[in-house]
Amino acid sequence: MEYLLLIYDNEADFAKMSQAEMGSMYQEFGHFTQGIQQSGNHRAGKQLQPVATATTVRVRDGKRVVTDGPFAETREQLGGFYWIEAKDLDEALAIAERCPAARFGSIEVRPMVAEPQAASQT
Repeated sequence: MEYLLLIYDNEADFAKMSQAEMGSMYQEFGHFTQGIQQSGNHRAGKQLQPVATATTVRVRDGKRVVTDGPFAETREQLGGFYWIEAKDLDEALAIAERCPAARFGSIEVRPMVAEPQAASQT
């Protein structure tokens, strides 16, 4: 089964980190990513630009409304994601627990909708 691990953290905390702390954190993420690649759980993953670069689009009464920034003000912002394969939720949670961001932010584990198998034509 496929899961999305959504990484939420407080961007302001990163602004306070020293270069050494930031380097150490990125090294931890590198080891985590390498581990889930080697185990075959990794499908994709990316860090996102800061929330200030986000643009939100809504359509209301048939008109597009574009707003700078995220949809809602929160204490934590979506900072990145991992797309993983896991046999079940328990395995996905165990993987999320190992993500370095779980120590200072939160990891939302969300199952992905399985694509229906195309009917074979005979």
